Amino acid sequence: MRRTPASIAAPFALLAAAALAAPAHAATLEVSIRDARNQDGQFQVALVDAAGYAGEAPPIAGRLLAPEGAVTHLRFDDVPAGRYALLVIHDENGNGKLDTNLTGMPVEGYGFSNNPRVMRKPTFDEAAFEVGRDTTALDIAIR
Repeated sequence: MRRTPASIAAPFALLAAAALAAPAHAATLEVSIRDARNQDGQFQVALVDAAGYAGEAPPIAGRLLAPEGAVTHLRFDDVPAGRYALLVIHDENGNGKLDTNLTGMPVEGYGFSNNPRVMRKPTFDEAAFEVGRDTTALDIAIR
């Protein structure tokens, strides 16, 4: 069987197509959630870009998971390079939402990337972090 230039190039073309299909500069995001008041319910975790933070787009990724002791770990793989924020709700009673009191203050735990210490929902810039090519580690303290 004689190998033609086209038959030799075909496997390389498949490799090139596979490389183009892979996310550009995808990275891993490792998250540690600490300081939960209890082990009840579940954490609702959302990775959002600026549009998602403003409620104008769905989250880039999300997870639901039960608290696992003093620190709960989770991981997002293949996160494209970009600027994001991470939001965490500790839905302690399992009703699917962050419960608030009559004045609108949360009565369940919550947290944001960068752990901004503000008495309101932080701005996207206050909670934003960059994802590049390497693994990014975040530590979220539940308030």
